[in-house]
Amino acid sequence: MALPPIRLPSRWAAWTALILGVGLLLASGAGRPSAQPAERPAADRPVDRPVDRPVDRPVLLVDIKGAIGVVSAGQMTKALQRAAAAGAQALVVRLDTPGGLLSSTREMIHAILASPVPVVMYVAPNGSRAASAGTYLMYAAHVAAMAPSTHLGAATPISLTPTGFPGSPPQSPPPQPGPDASKDGKDKETAPADGRTAAERKAINDAVAYIRSLAELRGRNADWAERAVREAATLTASAALKERVIDLIAENVDDLLAQIDGRTVKTQAGEVRLETRGSRVVELKPDWKTEIMQVISDPNVALILMTIGIYGILFEFWNPGVVAPGVIGGICLIVGLTALSVLPVNYAGLALLALGVALMVAEAFLPSFGVVGLGGIAAFAIGALFLFDPDQSDIPIQASWPVVAGLTALSAVFFLGVLGLAVRARRRPVVTGSEEMIGSVGEVVQWTGSKGRVRVAGEIWAAESPLILAEGQKVRVASRSGLVLAVEPKT
Repeated sequence: MALPPIRLPSRWAAWTALILGVGLLLASGAGRPSAQPAERPAADRPVDRPVDRPVDRPVLLVDIKGAIGVVSAGQMTKALQRAAAAGAQALVVRLDTPGGLLSSTREMIHAILASPVPVVMYVAPNGSRAASAGTYLMYAAHVAAMAPSTHLGAATPISLTPTGFPGSPPQSPPPQPGPDASKDGKDKETAPADGRTAAERKAINDAVAYIRSLAELRGRNADWAERAVREAATLTASAALKERVIDLIAENVDDLLAQIDGRTVKTQAGEVRLETRGSRVVELKPDWKTEIMQVISDPNVALILMTIGIYGILFEFWNPGVVAPGVIGGICLIVGLTALSVLPVNYAGLALLALGVALMVAEAFLPSFGVVGLGGIAAFAIGALFLFDPDQSDIPIQASWPVVAGLTALSAVFFLGVLGLAVRARRRPVVTGSEEMIGSVGEVVQWTGSKGRVRVAGEIWAAESPLILAEGQKVRVASRSGLVLAVEPKT
C-alpha cells in the first residue's frame, strides 16, 4: 500500500527555506577570500625583512657521501621535492663521492635538469672529491663550486679501462701499426690506437657525448670534460676554476651563499636570480631508513648478511623448534636480499654462491671423500667474488678479498667440520636412555613358550619372542616396552 504524501505546514516550509538561505549565504561568504586589511602605517611595518623578499626563503642543504647508488638517488629526489614544496631559493648538495652506479647517476642528473629549484653542487669539506660519477653531477648542476684542497675528474667507467681487475696496474695498449705500404702497394688499415673493442669505444663515445651536452648546457669547459672521460683527467679546485670547469671556490657554506648571491641561473621554470646572502640554511638529515640502507648497501655487509641468513635457516631446519636461529637467519636473509636489490647483482655469481652452500651441505651426507666439499668451497668463493656486476658502475663494486676469504673459510669449517661431526654422531648407536638396550646381546636364562627371562648387560630382564628359545641361547634385543624386552635369536 502506497504511503500518503507528507504535507508540512506552510510556516514550517517558510522556516526551512529561511534556514537554507542563511546557510547558503554563510557558505558563499566563507568560500570567498576575506577582504584585505588596510595597509599599516610605515611605523608599524617590519623594516628589517619584508615578507615578499626572496631572502626570506630558505636554502636547503643535503649531504651526499660515498658511492652513488639507489640510496643517493633517493636522497636527491626527496631533497628536490622538499625544496620545491618549501619554495627554497636553492638546494646545496655537499658532495664527496668516488663515483657509483651509472643508472643512479643518470637518474640524479635527470632530476637536476627537471628541477625548478637551482641546484648548487659543492665539493666539500676539504679533502673531498667528485670523481667519476661526481664529475657528471658537477657538470649538470646550475652552480658548481669546490672547497680548497678538493679535486674532481677521472670520469672513465671502470669497466672500460684496459686493466683486467680493479686495482691492477694499468696496462699500456699494444703498439698498433700506422698507415704503411704493403708489398702489393696498398696501405694497411690503421687499428684503434687505444686498443679498445668496438663495443667499448661505442660506450665511451656515448659517455663523452653525454658529458659534453651537460657542459654546453651550463656553459662549462666541454673539451676538458671529454678528456676526463677518455683520459681519466683530474683537476684540483684551483685548476678547475682556471679551466672553467667550476664557477667558484668557497671556504664554507656561508662563503658559498655570499658568492652566488646575485647570480642568475636558468632552470626548468625559467631564469632565477639568487639572493642567498644571509639566507637561512636548513640542513636535511637522512631518516633512519636511509641510514640503514646506506649501511647494508655496502657489498661486504650484504654478503655477510646473506651468509648469516643461510646459516640461520639451515640451523632451524636441522633443529626444528630452536626458533632463535630461524628468526635471526630469516631477518638477516631478508635484509641481505633488500641490500642486493639496490646493488648491481650478477645472477650467475648469486647462483654459484647458492650452489657452493648446497655442495658443502651435501658433503656432510655423501661419502664423496671431500670432492663435493672442495667443489662447494670453490663455487662459494667464485660466486662471492663475482656476485656484483662491475659493468653497471664506474667504480669497482665488489666484496673485498679478506671478507670473501673469511666467509669461505668459515663456511668450509662449519659445513665440512661441525656438520660432518654432527651427522656422524647421529649415526652412532645410542649409549644412554632406554634406547641403549636395542641391539644388545644377551643369554636366555629361562624360557617357556613365547616368554621367559634373559640376561643382558649383567641384569635379568623379562623377555618375549614369537620363536621358541632354549636356555643358554644367545639373543639380540630388538625393542623394549617398559620392563619387557622383545628378543630374537642372534645370527
